[in-house]
Amino acid sequence: MQEPLLGAEGPDYDTFPEKPPPSPEDRARVGALQNKRVFLATFAAVLGNFSFGYALVYTSPVIPALEHSLDPDLHLTKSQASWFGSVFTLGAAAGGLSAMILNDLLGRKLSIMFSAVPSAAGYALMAGAHGLWMLLLGRTLTGFAGGLTAACIPVYVSEIAPPGVRGALGATPQLMAVFGSLSLYALGLLLPWRWLAVAGEAPVLVMILLLSFMPNSPRFLLSRGRDEEALRALAWLRGTDADVHWEFEQIQDNVRRQSSRVSWAEARAPHVCRPIAVALLMRLLQQLTGITPILVYLQSIFDSTAVLLPPKDDAAIVGAVRLLSVLIAALTMDLAGRKVLLFVSGYAMGWGPITWLLMSEVLPLRARGVASGLCVLASWLTAFVLTKSFLPVVSAFGLQVPFFFFAAICLVSLVFTGCCVPETKGRSLEQIESFFRTGRRSFLR
Repeated sequence: MQEPLLGAEGPDYDTFPEKPPPSPEDRARVGALQNKRVFLATFAAVLGNFSFGYALVYTSPVIPALEHSLDPDLHLTKSQASWFGSVFTLGAAAGGLSAMILNDLLGRKLSIMFSAVPSAAGYALMAGAHGLWMLLLGRTLTGFAGGLTAACIPVYVSEIAPPGVRGALGATPQLMAVFGSLSLYALGLLLPWRWLAVAGEAPVLVMILLLSFMPNSPRFLLSRGRDEEALRALAWLRGTDADVHWEFEQIQDNVRRQSSRVSWAEARAPHVCRPIAVALLMRLLQQLTGITPILVYLQSIFDSTAVLLPPKDDAAIVGAVRLLSVLIAALTMDLAGRKVLLFVSGYAMGWGPITWLLMSEVLPLRARGVASGLCVLASWLTAFVLTKSFLPVVSAFGLQVPFFFFAAICLVSLVFTGCCVPETKGRSLEQIESFFRTGRRSFLR
């Protein structure tokens, strides 16, 4: 029974040949490198990640300042500080939940632009805060914006990027998030906490301005029957000298075969549930490594240790090292491969940028909008539990207990990577999806 099936020619087997015609794809990649438009569109989108990284670590210098505040309405107790630090993740979880609807309803680009509304409002509330409730609400709104962009931006970037540079471009969301965190640490050395919130408005405004001139995802446009607009968007992204027809036909064929949304019954099929499970577990393991509570309470952590430099300086140094590590990952991801970096590198070079990229690469098109929102929702609910419990656990047992737990999760992550994560370097999204559908591993070799 197997021979006729393996030898049969059908949409699952002959749509993506093992060696697709190279010249159109190569010309498309050259065009993207020559005109830089795809890089401009990526930069416009990932400014949302800059704001996300900035907002995530906003509490690092602010909590110590408010714990010593003479204003009784703004003075934070340890319990209040834990809420101020962790409520961001609840907002991010709500943002991820909203992305399950907005990603497919508005599209990737408009969803990213929509995130500017809660982000700007949140920064304004924190800048003018006269009570704890304003701080918590502002923190929640910036978290909501962060969760929404965390689900939408990787999908947008992966869908506009050609395969040859998708790894490098896929690392830019994490790169910009780290750069946003470093900017907050650096500004924290110079500005009072209210002005830190005011400064957070700038990248939000620039993002809105630039994205207004960028095209939407061609795959999203095709899924809405806007074929001519999708072709124009792809041609703009690849450049006037690029022959985009081969790539457009591959995307069009894949979208037509998946024109309807995935049903709950279909979601149980292996070719749908397996990539979703891989993406979801990557997101959970990434958070369980402890990165969010460490970044949120970074300055407080250094306060409780016998470091030589002032905690503010130590936090800035950590931010600089993270930025350098993510930059190295962006430059080497398309050369070394995703899986190698997950094995041999630390968080900022591996589990930070690569899990976001792999999430957007492996999720099937029909479920990409909803599934990416689900992954972000689960990720930030996990982050909330860790961030809310971090300070009480440290007070009761010391720093060593949570850090031993984080180390154990890192070992589990290595096993998971070896057993479950496929290598997607240099493959189109359609080829990756075909692998999960057919089980053929030839393109992974």
